[in-house]
Amino acid sequence: MSNRTSSADAPPPADIALLMVATTAATIEAFLLPYAAHFRAFGWHVDAAANGATNNQTLAASFEHVYTLPLSRSILDLSGIVRAARAISALLGTGPDIVHVHTPIAAFLTRVAVRRIPCDRRPAVAYTAHGFHFYKGGHTVTNAVFVALERLAGRWTDRLVVINDEDEAAAIRHQIVPRPHLVRMPGIGVDTEWYARSSVDPDDALRVRTEHSIPADAPLFVVVAELSPRKRVGDALAALARVQHEDAQLILAGDGPLRSRLERLTSELDLRDRVHFLGRVRDVRPIIRAATAVILPSQREGLARSVMEALALEIPVIASSARGNRELVGTDAGIIVPTGDIAALASAMDRLIDRPDAAHAMGLRGRARMVERYDINLLVGMHEALYREMLAERPSRAV
Repeated sequence: MSNRTSSADAPPPADIALLMVATTAATIEAFLLPYAAHFRAFGWHVDAAANGATNNQTLAASFEHVYTLPLSRSILDLSGIVRAARAISALLGTGPDIVHVHTPIAAFLTRVAVRRIPCDRRPAVAYTAHGFHFYKGGHTVTNAVFVALERLAGRWTDRLVVINDEDEAAAIRHQIVPRPHLVRMPGIGVDTEWYARSSVDPDDALRVRTEHSIPADAPLFVVVAELSPRKRVGDALAALARVQHEDAQLILAGDGPLRSRLERLTSELDLRDRVHFLGRVRDVRPIIRAATAVILPSQREGLARSVMEALALEIPVIASSARGNRELVGTDAGIIVPTGDIAALASAMDRLIDRPDAAHAMGLRGRARMVERYDINLLVGMHEALYREMLAERPSRAV
């Protein structure tokens, strides 16, 4: 990725300490490495903190310092929350100028800890919401709890970054932060040079099929996702069992707590010869390049990276109507189906198989959209502007 800026302004000041915080090291590795490289090139001191961070060699090579936080992904892990809050408070004692948090639990605990720091020593705080935990269709009580927590923590947030229409509207409706503190960005960015069709050797894509005994002319669908409840990967299995093209096959690139259950479902649906569990894959480009389409049947999303990667590679997407998906796919780069509608999902799969020219055109339009609106260089420039504004406001921040 290029380190150029997209702003005509002067580069950000040197010698700034930036701390990136997330619940898991995987989040930082997946999304934030280009930002670390970019700002370190300006002479910034960029650190990372997350659960498992010190055991991650990629993070160790990408940041000046990495810190492990005993964070849990469950809000019900009270003992873990207490331990994490203490660790975050201690970490903030290193004196960062900017703290940027990226996941709900880490974000809440970090902002509460920042609140305890005297105003003259308090860092500027940004929170990127990769999809609020409250959402349309969510449980009423659960939604209310998360809204209350976000409104509370919003008092100690210099910038709230939202990445889709629904979250932007919700942040305004619930008055989570003052309007000047609300920033809209198109996700966290995708490297459209890396995820370009020309970057993948056609032989590598063909090898994906041969290694799994998938005929070269068989329709192939791919799900790139964690095998967890909110991703609803079982919907893709159920739809595969209903498609009219009985030679269609499915690759699941990802792992998670539902893998055993999904493997049993594969057997129950008599799909063992048509479904391939690959586990976590470091480079998904050849797999996506080999696909007829990528499927994402999630219950909720922010702005899905797998959809961006597929479209950047000129592969159409069949996605649920979860927030964010509609913005990325639109009406012309794939097919949006109602979340949980197995019949509609199967019909969309058959449609793309039957209309290869239309599917190809969808992929081309998706690629153009990713380059124009979601390229990582555009997002890096937006972060420069974000941090510049935050630093300029530091002397006048109120308690």
